[in-house]
Amino acid sequence: MFFALKGTNFNGNTFTSEAINKGAKYAVIDEAAYAIEGKTILVNNVLKTLQALALYHRQYLAIPIIALTGSNGKTTTKELINNVLSQSFKTTATLGNLNNHIGVPLTLLSMTETTEIGIVEMGANHQKEIEFLCTLAEPNYGYITNFGKAHLEGFGGIEGVIKGKSELYAYLKAHDHLIFQNANDPKQLELLDAYEYLFSFGTQLGDISIEFTKAHPFVEVRLDNLTIQSHLIGSYNFDNISAAICIGAYFGVSKPLIKTAIESYIPTNNRSQIIHQNSNQIILDAYNANPTSMKAALDNLNNLDGSNKIAILGDMFELGESSASEHQAIADYLLQLDIKEVYLIGNEFSNTQTSLNTFKTFETFKAQLQSQQFQDCVLLIKGSRGMALERILPLV
Repeated sequence: MFFALKGTNFNGNTFTSEAINKGAKYAVIDEAAYAIEGKTILVNNVLKTLQALALYHRQYLAIPIIALTGSNGKTTTKELINNVLSQSFKTTATLGNLNNHIGVPLTLLSMTETTEIGIVEMGANHQKEIEFLCTLAEPNYGYITNFGKAHLEGFGGIEGVIKGKSELYAYLKAHDHLIFQNANDPKQLELLDAYEYLFSFGTQLGDISIEFTKAHPFVEVRLDNLTIQSHLIGSYNFDNISAAICIGAYFGVSKPLIKTAIESYIPTNNRSQIIHQNSNQIILDAYNANPTSMKAALDNLNNLDGSNKIAILGDMFELGESSASEHQAIADYLLQLDIKEVYLIGNEFSNTQTSLNTFKTFETFKAQLQSQQFQDCVLLIKGSRGMALERILPLV
């Protein structure tokens, strides 16, 4: 079925005939002018119809659904959870980061009668968005990765982020559903202090005890006497791995299978990928960036062995009125680190007061690279999606 959704720059109704000609059995439309007898279903609003159908399908299947949100690490954590649970269950999880008011319905509709556990990632950049997504997915379980400085423009500051992401907690609490808790996070301990239905993980507190052993370059953890070696870089991925272990343990996945699942997960899609190119090791983390994740990535680079470390950073988007100060804070922080060379790309970074190399556009940076040669370096490439910094790969 083809759902004729509308956007700012397109009207899906205009593609009705093309969709039918390419094999769609029916097209759901909301403009009568595009009706084709016997082939279209006319509704008042295609998007609301898609969402209502997804809710109906979710209720029809009546399977346990785990929802997760947070400022950083959502997609990586979702992939890890899916890897772990799929060792013992037939799972269906959000594809990529289809985590909004369209992506969540599509995820729900991709679940079938063979699905035993659904895993739904929920993204948000303003208040009430997670609340709405919960009314569609009706999760039985939930987990929030963290509360960081992401989408500050839409949320109106860090307190707005906490309030918005915690809408998942509010839904689960209202229905007496289980919350998976990171007991290493003081904010989560505070927010869930009086709630009874918890299953938690931590290095000292929690139902599941997980030890962080090292992150040079890949994160290694210990579960009881079992060492688990991941393919994820940066100590910030410890919580993501731990959450997957915790949720797997709750659902009865054996420790050897949890180990297999974590160790077999290899990040893709520009998310903390390790790429060996010529004589260089590249940490490609160009899918997204905000002040919290940027600082964590820089800390990881700083802690790596070797002296030939390079940071190529792009602007962080959706920071609203705090954008200038947050970019300045990153530029200032870089001066404290043991990083040989730094290149800052984008309008916001170019407006900072710094002695570091700044470039207003990608094109000006590209011109600089033509006279630059990197050899035997560890390069961190990180920026918001709109910066498309993966374009650097062919240049180094």
